[in-house]
Amino acid sequence: MFALLTTAALVLSVGMAIGLLPRSARARYVRTAAHLMISSLGIRIEVHDDRPNHLDERNPQDRSDNGLIVSNHISFLDVLAIASVRPARFVAKAELATWPVIGPITRRLAVIPIRRESLRELPAVVDTARSGLLAGDNVGVFPEGTTRCGRGGGRFRPALFQAAVDTGVPIHPVVVSFHTSTGELSTAACFIGADDIGDTMRRVLAAKGLVVRIQMCEQQLPGDDRRELARRCERVVFGHPVALTSTDTTSVALAA
Repeated sequence: MFALLTTAALVLSVGMAIGLLPRSARARYVRTAAHLMISSLGIRIEVHDDRPNHLDERNPQDRSDNGLIVSNHISFLDVLAIASVRPARFVAKAELATWPVIGPITRRLAVIPIRRESLRELPAVVDTARSGLLAGDNVGVFPEGTTRCGRGGGRFRPALFQAAVDTGVPIHPVVVSFHTSTGELSTAACFIGADDIGDTMRRVLAAKGLVVRIQMCEQQLPGDDRRELARRCERVVFGHPVALTSTDTTSVALAA
């Protein structure tokens, strides 16, 4: 925990003037800050890249286009894990900004807040994501609308895909998974049910040799139908259409 708090203090102090820096410098800050935070929790990052003729996301020479990053959702740690590989502004629940330690970091990472129970606020969130994409930023979204334990998935809700349709940027599907040191799937990092931030952090800190695997999938072109795009990206991330069960609690706000 001491390593986490020390790292958080360093990240926050360095990030005070981040808004004044050029986009390339901001991206390097986000990547480095996210990597430091994940590492301070004792989590090792693995990157698997399935894209043809890709450039290394961690290499400063990478000139790949900005786009909409879409991923399955396990934990609030997903934001840091993905940002450590591909810096982005993430759409995440508004409460994240109020949490201790994690909250100030997410504000430095320019998270786009969303109240998932509020359908009325969704157009403004889509508009903010659209503006970020037009400005040349990566924008990250979790289209399931809720977290799951990592052993299954839910439907991708199409609303936020509209930002990619409107701007014509490519979509970058990503699969996040947490594993033990022996390679088995781990639920230590999940944030579901009655979990609070303390529950997740205690499990993560107690787990030895935890690995977060970031799988970069082949990019998708947006087309002009957000619903078809959502289904296509869902198939890429989960390998096949995922049937919802009666215990799933997907957000109404992302269903439009």
